Amino acid sequence: MRISRRGVLAGAAIGGGLVVAWGLLPRSFDTPLSPGRGEYAFGAWIKIARDGVVTVAVPQLEMGQGVTTILPQIVAVELGADWRQIAVEPAPPSGAYANVPLAAKWAPLWMPLLPELAESPDGLLPTRFAQDNRFDATANGTTLAAYEQPCREAAAAARAMLCKAAARQWDVGWEECDAAAGFVLHENKRLSFARLADAAAQEDAPDPPVLRAEAAAEEPLPGLADAEIAFPRLDLPAKVDGSFLFAGDVRLPDMLFAAIHHGPLGKAELARFEAARARDVAGLVQVVRGKRWLAAVATNWWAAERALGDMRAVFRLRGPIEGQEVEQALDDAVRHGDAYRIAQRGEDYDSGGKSDLALRYDVAPALHATLETASATARLANGRLELWIASQAPECARKAAAKALGMNVADVVLYPMPAGGSFDRRLEHDHAIEVALLAREVGKPVQLVWSRWQEAQAGRPRTPVAALLSARISAEEGGRITAMRSRIAAPASAREFGLRLFENRTAWSAVEDSAGRGDPMVAEGAMPAYAIPNVTVDHVPAQIGLPTGRMRGNAHGYTAFFTESFIDEVAARNGREPLSYRIEMLGGDARMVECLQRAARLADWGGGKDNSGQGLACHRMGNAQDGGRIACIATARRQEGGVRVEKLSVAVDIGRIVNLDIARQQIEGGLIFGLSLALGSSTSYLGGVPGVGRLAAMALPVLADSPEIEVDFIASTATPFDPGELGVAVAAPAIANALYSATGLRMRRLPLLSEGL
Repeated sequence: MRISRRGVLAGAAIGGGLVVAWGLLPRSFDTPLSPGRGEYAFGAWIKIARDGVVTVAVPQLEMGQGVTTILPQIVAVELGADWRQIAVEPAPPSGAYANVPLAAKWAPLWMPLLPELAESPDGLLPTRFAQDNRFDATANGTTLAAYEQPCREAAAAARAMLCKAAARQWDVGWEECDAAAGFVLHENKRLSFARLADAAAQEDAPDPPVLRAEAAAEEPLPGLADAEIAFPRLDLPAKVDGSFLFAGDVRLPDMLFAAIHHGPLGKAELARFEAARARDVAGLVQVVRGKRWLAAVATNWWAAERALGDMRAVFRLRGPIEGQEVEQALDDAVRHGDAYRIAQRGEDYDSGGKSDLALRYDVAPALHATLETASATARLANGRLELWIASQAPECARKAAAKALGMNVADVVLYPMPAGGSFDRRLEHDHAIEVALLAREVGKPVQLVWSRWQEAQAGRPRTPVAALLSARISAEEGGRITAMRSRIAAPASAREFGLRLFENRTAWSAVEDSAGRGDPMVAEGAMPAYAIPNVTVDHVPAQIGLPTGRMRGNAHGYTAFFTESFIDEVAARNGREPLSYRIEMLGGDARMVECLQRAARLADWGGGKDNSGQGLACHRMGNAQDGGRIACIATARRQEGGVRVEKLSVAVDIGRIVNLDIARQQIEGGLIFGLSLALGSSTSYLGGVPGVGRLAAMALPVLADSPEIEVDFIASTATPFDPGELGVAVAAPAIANALYSATGLRMRRLPLLSEGL
């Protein structure tokens, strides 16, 4: 039998499978994957069909990061399957897929009173919380930490059951058998998974399952060397030929299309609209009025959007967001506000006397600019709501939709769809609530799609920040930093997000209830990897009024910019070469030193001398023992009308590499996303309205602007670290330092060049 990848992707193993779940605390869960004709379901992770197709459940949102390849690869390696027989099935929310590491990391958001009791990823409290709340959110690069071991154990159990079924036929010990390329093997005998599926379903799995000696891993290639990809992305063929379905591609019988207009940012309420002006719009079916929005439903989306424009909705607005007021609030906070101590190493900075250097850095609000805007489809019939939506926190979206309709959450069915980009934007679920209400009002299936303008208007930008970095420097020791403080002024953005996600608060309730509170997540990454003996990190809660949210890279996206720009300035003021200056302070982190040295070789580092156009930055994410490390040298040159970034040379240590090709894609994509944040993506606000609402106005890099990117991975046996956000963090400071070398100007505000050259 010949199995094509396209057939596997399209069919998703119609008619057969063996499901095995393993590795959680003893709990009972409904079987998330329902077996069909000829299938055998033993749990949550794997199905092996009678035709030999192995279907792997993926409980994480596919949003371009390759999770629908990474988890199946782990299963295939442990199981001994042929990659050509692997299929993927998006998994619905279930306690069987609890993301315990993320629940532990976000303990301050769902357990704010005593979060330290739930911050261990192996602890009982985060485990119970994640299981009981079907918390399988996709965020913070926790996919491998949460699911590699359960996938391996599920695959090992299934392999053992297949071996037992084969061993009975051969009258040998099952421990003597192995599996490879989709066959169970013993000496010169072999049986395919397809022939063994029925019998294997009747076998008992060993407890505990016996794992292979080596986990899935790939060795990095030297330099620009190329090789055949061992595990090509499963979603790639369908994305190339256009058959891959995103949330906006759903089509149901009798489905209508909805557009929506939200009020300006501030406490806005819909005051009036002129419905009569839209009477002649062909295809308009119904107008639905919300408290803070107006929606039109039509036979096509363009008619709905045109009708909204014709009706000229007017909103009553209290406390509109003004960009100048936001900046003033941040300025007041960073200068005079009371601070919360987030982290400290050594002595309190204030106990050591006067600063030798203090520099101010600022960050403007940043928009996500996802390719696919907020899109969702809902059908309400016979007391059951069905939702087709791309969500990073599907159970939270499901609960929010149920609450909006006054329904039991058990009567809400969520079909997980992939996202056309997210960058953490799909952690929000406003559109799930709105489409559920529209389906109730219209009485037919409705697909809601936000326009690009509404995505900017009603989105949750990355928080603006003002930071003051200061240091005491020993001139006698070559400019060594003896003490450093980061004073970061920003709203309690993560706490605000947590109230929306876990308590379903409105944007303004979340802003008000988080105001004035210290927020450690706002300052993540501010504790430098350098062995500076005395370091203090403070958060100054700033009350800016603007609702803010999470974005790819999150706080690392600006704390790395602050720290690495500051380190570069200290080096320059003390006549130190930037690379050796950093290495001198990294005595305890040999892995970071290797990254810096490798990046320098890639870029032919010339010392970052004036007008060389080279700038250096490095950053560590995660803990000091494991975590991920990256070093980047950006090369830029001044040209007519501005500056061009020509090349990014990067060395990365992410521990054991599961899939080298996807890791490279993630680093490259993160660098381009970081480039977009460094040079654009921002907006101001006037009267609650964003200053930009189109992708073309956001100064995003296009293909012609994309620099040459060279990535070198360092072989490591450390715990795997997700590479998706490393490039985002390091890009802006490397580019800023390169622009200083190219122009002689220090740029301390993101986006760079926002104040001109």
